[in-house]
Amino acid sequence: MNWDDDPTGTPAPDRLVGPVADREDQAVEAALRPKDLGEFIGQEKVREQLDLVLRAARARGATADHVLLSGAPGLGKTTLSMIIAAEMGAPIRITSGPAIQHAGDLAAILSSLQEGEVLFLDEIHRMSRPAEEMLYMAMEDFRVDVIVGKGPGATAIPLELPPFTLVGATTRAGLLPPPLRDRFGFTAHMEFYEPRELERVVHRSASLLDVEIDPAGAAEIAGRSRGTPRIANRLLRRVRDYAQVKADGIVTRDIAAAALAVYEVDARGLDRLDRAVLQALLKLFGGGPVGLSTLAVAVGEERETVEEVAEPFLVREGLLARTPRGRVATPAAWAHLGLTPPRSAPGGAASSAQQDLFGA
Repeated sequence: MNWDDDPTGTPAPDRLVGPVADREDQAVEAALRPKDLGEFIGQEKVREQLDLVLRAARARGATADHVLLSGAPGLGKTTLSMIIAAEMGAPIRITSGPAIQHAGDLAAILSSLQEGEVLFLDEIHRMSRPAEEMLYMAMEDFRVDVIVGKGPGATAIPLELPPFTLVGATTRAGLLPPPLRDRFGFTAHMEFYEPRELERVVHRSASLLDVEIDPAGAAEIAGRSRGTPRIANRLLRRVRDYAQVKADGIVTRDIAAAALAVYEVDARGLDRLDRAVLQALLKLFGGGPVGLSTLAVAVGEERETVEEVAEPFLVREGLLARTPRGRVATPAAWAHLGLTPPRSAPGGAASSAQQDLFGA
């Protein structure tokens, strides 16, 4: 119920636990999205802070400050932008950084905004530099300079803009230049969800989808959702399908576990690609270190796919470490796959990196 498109720009495989929203996800999400902050589950601090910002703006009869939302895909940045518009009683315009390649593209959007309108700019870190520089003045002074003509005869025509609220979303806040980041009146970082929060997400979505589910079944799905509501909803839909075909339609713990086993999502949320990376690292390279390109070849995937799609979750789960000498498996990775880690051999880069991780 709180999820967004993937802003990495890296083509990703069709994965049940992937953060990318496909067309089916987008259609279902539209029906499941909460409509106000009261319905929004999780992100307690962000909700509390944002509620104060919006209530104060409404009390003043003013446009809300510009908002920057950062965090991993699928955590609710798009949903919050829609809630901001709904709470302010304003229309919302949605676009993305890659769609704005020229300053003229941005000027056309800004000049058509209504007073108080919310402009949601997804993947804001991927906007072109000329458009980014135009945005500085638009955010601060509600004005843009439109350049007419070329060369020595070019002139800048100032264009006044109605007050608006910009909501920017990014998974890479560090790529935003300080002048842009400093112009946001409110910034928030979206955290991964705790299992109990995801259980509430699953129960709410099950109710909206008319799926009968017991608490144990919801807990099983939540525990395999990688801390991401979008993934929880996707797993719920696949478990629902299994329950309808293989059982009586009621989602229990056993039904959820059996369904997710069919879809190769294990108890920790790892899927086929995640396990393939770990198995190659452990069985072919003795736990590492190994270079990213070599590891990608071993699993038959592109380097970018391994780095952008599989590694972030494996690192966050403490199953893989990125070191200057390459990727190294942690003791938890050996335990998760039921393998025994080798004793560190004397000398060599590999044994040194393993000694660092195993505490030898």
